[in-house]
Amino acid sequence: MDLLELRDKIDDIDARIVALYEQRMDVCRQVAEYKIETGKKVFDRQREAEKIARVKSMTHSEFNSHGIEELFEQIMSMSRKLQYQLLAEHGSVGRLPFIGVDELETHKARVVFQGAEGAYSQAAMTKYFGDQVNNFHVDTFREAMSAIDEGSADFAVLPIENSTAGIVSEIYDLLVEFENYIVGEQIIRIEHCLLGVPGGSLEDVRTVYSHPQSLMQSAKYLRDHDWKQISMQNNAFAARKVAQDRDPTQAAIASELAGKIYGLQVLAKGVNQEENNSTRFIIVTNQKIFRKSAHKISICFEVPHKSGSLYHMLSHFIYNNLNMTKIESRPIEERNWEYRFFVDFEGNLSDSAVKNALRGLRDEARNMRILGNY
Repeated sequence: MDLLELRDKIDDIDARIVALYEQRMDVCRQVAEYKIETGKKVFDRQREAEKIARVKSMTHSEFNSHGIEELFEQIMSMSRKLQYQLLAEHGSVGRLPFIGVDELETHKARVVFQGAEGAYSQAAMTKYFGDQVNNFHVDTFREAMSAIDEGSADFAVLPIENSTAGIVSEIYDLLVEFENYIVGEQIIRIEHCLLGVPGGSLEDVRTVYSHPQSLMQSAKYLRDHDWKQISMQNNAFAARKVAQDRDPTQAAIASELAGKIYGLQVLAKGVNQEENNSTRFIIVTNQKIFRKSAHKISICFEVPHKSGSLYHMLSHFIYNNLNMTKIESRPIEERNWEYRFFVDFEGNLSDSAVKNALRGLRDEARNMRILGNY
């Protein structure tokens, strides 16, 4: 046979595959209708594993065995998604345990931020809640999460991501540990200043204090100076230490606001090398609420430790035409080489496509959690 004849044969086989696929999906539709009537779950892990093993046994080579496994995993995945869609159309997806509100109740709210006076978290807080907000600060992110978990604060403002330094991994871990939820976000442009005691100069400086991320963001500037670098828990803490010690050989990398609060002199402005450096802060509460106008959803989930697991989870976004904007992973404590995935995607919890995707993820992933809609 020549190439054209072989291609004609393939076209003929493909046409039969398409016809059989549509026939199979029609039967799947009938299966979905039966499950709707009886209340049976869509995803039957044991049944699918048995099915994969059976079709693999029908092949005649190891290569084809792997190919058939991948093909039928895709076919069964599409079958599940059709069934989830039909469940949604029949109103059988169940209610999500979140309440939609027109606006957040911030008028008399008490807000906590991590750090000291002059921290970037404070700037994010005042930009989101206003200058007159009733607030207090704590030393650690955990203390901030505990404050809203226990009810001593209504909201917490926490940094979750910097445009140059990446994610704040501790915040991701705390979002899993605590039953708190994201209801808003605020982006703050970061301009680090080198702050020293009044009357001091660059020539006096021998030691610089700041948060590790701020030191990293200012690495290019710091390389030009032979200064000892010491990490602090927060930039504002660094500014406060320099102010308290009154030592001209010490300097802090922090905001200009921190310099004003602690009476420090700006020795250099814009020491971070990225002019477009910004930090994204999340607004967190202990209530399962979301604004009806919210357009971003954050979730986390775990997947079975096997090939293709993550792909099948992410296919729920593709099938429901949802735009995924971010994915991060964090190692799962006490489970070597297993990871928890954090995903941001566009949508609102009241959208049918979102409900459909979350239903599929909830059935197929391990420990899927909605972290917030904001």
